[in-house]
Amino acid sequence: MNPQGGQYLNKAAVFSSLGAARLSQLALGCSVVAMVSHSAGYSGGSYGVFCMAVWCACFGMTTVMFFLDATRLHACLPISWDNLTVAFAALATLMYVTASVVYPVYFVRAECPYAGCEVRNFRIAVTVCSIAGSLAYGAEVILSRAKPGRVVGYMATVSGLLKVVQGFVACILFGALANGTEYSRHVATIYCVVVYAVCFAMTTVVVILTVSGRTGCLKLPFDRFVVVYTLLAVLLYLSASVVWPVFCFDRKYGSPERPSSCPRGRCPWDSKVVVAVFSFVNLALYVADLVYSQRIRFVTQQPRV
Repeated sequence: MNPQGGQYLNKAAVFSSLGAARLSQLALGCSVVAMVSHSAGYSGGSYGVFCMAVWCACFGMTTVMFFLDATRLHACLPISWDNLTVAFAALATLMYVTASVVYPVYFVRAECPYAGCEVRNFRIAVTVCSIAGSLAYGAEVILSRAKPGRVVGYMATVSGLLKVVQGFVACILFGALANGTEYSRHVATIYCVVVYAVCFAMTTVVVILTVSGRTGCLKLPFDRFVVVYTLLAVLLYLSASVVWPVFCFDRKYGSPERPSSCPRGRCPWDSKVVVAVFSFVNLALYVADLVYSQRIRFVTQQPRV
């Protein structure tokens, strides 16, 4: 018998601040997908496909999570539900922000396109709803994050949220690297790629262990593992942040200035700049992570049988 007196549905999934945030996410996500499919469109290359994939994936995942929360069925899953929800909300916020920038840049124009002003107006509405969706997911992160005196999952702490941002920035790095950076020309730049890959893999492992509730499986205490790994990542990113600009922009190995003949949007030099900038961004994120890792108290979860 249900200890709640037969109430199998979770009313807090709807009648709470967190429930309101998720309902807003569903409403805005549904609106965006419907408008893009109906009239706004997303043709025009990989950018439109990326935006549509973000909106559909986030809407689908939010629908599943809302259903599991409302029916309490998430208790049957071998995962840490609180860690999963806040990690997804943080990632969805970053993805929505990216789509909210990319879509208007490539699809919204001040003048009406050949299809008429209706298409332009729909695209403006899509952009507005996408920005509002970013705020809705951001609100869930704020509502779920760790507060003084409250015991929460690791992903709800600043350190846990930074892990999500680090992984997202690493994906941007990989995208830029794949856009003709010619990193294979020097052993030093190959080393930088290995650094980005290793740090991304370890960050992913930390997130997976936390979300699955398997942090107790480590032979090394989880708090020490996180601190040691973060310190190592800081050192690796520091070296890559120095090596990459030297071998890409020094006259001896590369070009300090953008070649005049380089095509816009497909210039290796531009991709190298993106990699250099986001290397420093991730370095700053790992340093902040290392600082906050010293200030939080870990509660290790035992693996489920």
